Amino acid sequence: MFGAFRQRRPTRRTVLGTAATTGLAAALGACSVPSSQRHRSDNPTAAPGQPVSAGRRAVLVQIVAHPDDDLYFMNPDTQHALDGGAKIVSVYLTGGEANGDNRVVSDPSDRIYDKAAYSSARHQGLRQAYASLLGLPLFTPWQKSILDLRGGHRAEVNTLVHNGRHAELVFLNTAMHTLRGGRMGLPSLWEDRALSLPVVIAEGSPVTAAAPYTYDELVEVIAGLLDTYAPTLVQTLDPDPDIQHSTEKARQHDSEQPGYADHADHTAAASFAWAGMVRYVAQATRDKKGVPGFAVTSYRAYYNRHWPKNLPPAVLAEKAAHLKPYGGAPNWQCGNPGGCGDYNVGGKRPLTNWKGWVRSTHYRFPGPRPVVGNEPDGRLAAYGVLGLRAVRWRETAPGSGRFGAPDDLGGGPLAPVLGGAVLTDGRQLLFGVRFAAIAGRAGANTREVVLLEQAAPGGAFRAWRGLGNPEAGDDRGRRIGSPVAVTAPDGRVHLFVRNADKGVSTRVREADGSWGPWVALRGETVQDGLGATVDAHGRVHVFAPGYDFVHHWTQDAPGEPLAYTKGPRLPLAVDAPTPVGLPDGGVQLLYRTLTDPRKTKGKGLAPADPGLVSVRADGTGRTAPPKPFDGYGPVGALLAPKDGLVVLGKDQKGRVQALVGDERRIRTQGVVPVDSPTLHLTARGPVAVGLGVDGAPWVWALGSASPPVRAAG
Repeated sequence: MFGAFRQRRPTRRTVLGTAATTGLAAALGACSVPSSQRHRSDNPTAAPGQPVSAGRRAVLVQIVAHPDDDLYFMNPDTQHALDGGAKIVSVYLTGGEANGDNRVVSDPSDRIYDKAAYSSARHQGLRQAYASLLGLPLFTPWQKSILDLRGGHRAEVNTLVHNGRHAELVFLNTAMHTLRGGRMGLPSLWEDRALSLPVVIAEGSPVTAAAPYTYDELVEVIAGLLDTYAPTLVQTLDPDPDIQHSTEKARQHDSEQPGYADHADHTAAASFAWAGMVRYVAQATRDKKGVPGFAVTSYRAYYNRHWPKNLPPAVLAEKAAHLKPYGGAPNWQCGNPGGCGDYNVGGKRPLTNWKGWVRSTHYRFPGPRPVVGNEPDGRLAAYGVLGLRAVRWRETAPGSGRFGAPDDLGGGPLAPVLGGAVLTDGRQLLFGVRFAAIAGRAGANTREVVLLEQAAPGGAFRAWRGLGNPEAGDDRGRRIGSPVAVTAPDGRVHLFVRNADKGVSTRVREADGSWGPWVALRGETVQDGLGATVDAHGRVHVFAPGYDFVHHWTQDAPGEPLAYTKGPRLPLAVDAPTPVGLPDGGVQLLYRTLTDPRKTKGKGLAPADPGLVSVRADGTGRTAPPKPFDGYGPVGALLAPKDGLVVLGKDQKGRVQALVGDERRIRTQGVVPVDSPTLHLTARGPVAVGLGVDGAPWVWALGSASPPVRAAG
């Protein structure tokens, strides 16, 4: 059940005040985030139809394990949100002190083990990095204060404001290693509810004494921080990393936990963040504050080493440029007694490190958002996840480009990205991955695919329905990816997810509404980021990016099972491929690829030119290439009757750009999007619909025949 606490809310000593709060609870049954018996919630779930907060200034809260996780794995998104006017609050759960040895990699001198100094040096490195992100000199003084947290805990907070832009760093500083047998700190705390994890006091910190954390206290503190800062977007690390088998020697060399493609601290920090979000929203609805309007993005971390690198040179150079001040150097005169950065990752180290973590930014739950549909009266409907629950926005009038307040559809706690399909009678289906339970050793850790089905076109929805999981057991079930679905002309709905073996699993809804079993499609290893479509002959196709090329499954004829296609190999994709059905029955794929994969494969190098490629799915060759479309990340595409091929993506500054025929357009106003926006065809022409970092959707009309539509926000 959800924990409910009535302890005093966090207050900021000396400098900062508390923020207004909003909240949510998870519907569709209780999610397991246990708390102590005396603090049981009397309202662990909330039915759909709760009020949802909206219309607030964009506030991004990042919750990570170590100082630098945000710089390595969340940038350039963090930078673009900051540049777009969002307030940034970064919460670091550990002190980052490791063994206390802070040396340049090539330094042959004797080691000095000083955990307090190393933690302090990494804090200073972050101040230097975020000063550079704000466009200020590296050694700009920050305002330091102490934040009183729930349960009597305290944290150091550093604040810097420049030209209306605001960065705030919150250091909880839990120890990376416990005193019990030298075990890792956060992972042990997640698994062992009897453990008490001490706090590292960083040299020069205004916090001079701090109480240790129990499991429940850390979850409660995170919930309290969310209550205080009232984010519109929360960024976390990956709570469910890929299974990755390797030898013990290779695993230790790669800094990965046994059996999984990530650092154990990253997984534990993400798990605590999700548990904190669940508790935060449960408390908010219990207290009748409604659903807080925050979206979530979770990022892959050491996963980046195993797959093709997806950032182009200009974006990579800027991302790495902000890591250089974080690393600092021993001869810098920064004025911090503990040191001037994390020296062993300083200089060119992020770019020369063979692991190549900095060279990619991957989402744990990829896919465009929101899901977009057409209402019977011509208005747009957009579906997304706010406060871990599904919501629906509707246009105020057909073609207005503005949405009304979101309607709460419940269903949470849900992963950030929904899948959607429209039935042949016009009813909307929504698919999500639900965190059915998120707990440590004392509780389950379960994921479930869920369905929300509309009762009538444009109308209300039926009750949420569980579709199970293609994997047996909680551990394997946690590895599934974002759901993708398409409706075939015969009325069948084909649902696809990436599975624990890094393959593709499917389940089919018959025209009468019954569902068949989960089936694993034969094929090879792929990344998440599936693309599906139906061609002009009625055949279903699904595509996925692999290590070396794009993989393809399709039907020999409509209604038959999908099978793996072993025809001519499609060029490598660094992000999700987008399929477009052609009038002749073929399928055109658009995605970003490397100019010459042989130059980068296995070398941790950035692509020379991750340009847009256009290719037929049958492997007969590339179609007419689109106009140059420099940028990064996945692209959307469709064929519009009056405009031809329309392509949507991000430019190198993170702005939304589009190709409409031969015309390239860039959206220079409005709120920065979360992840990738959606390209959708309406009766008035193509539109782009995005979810902003402020938790609100916007519309950008793209068709040549469409009247101008001002972007909401």
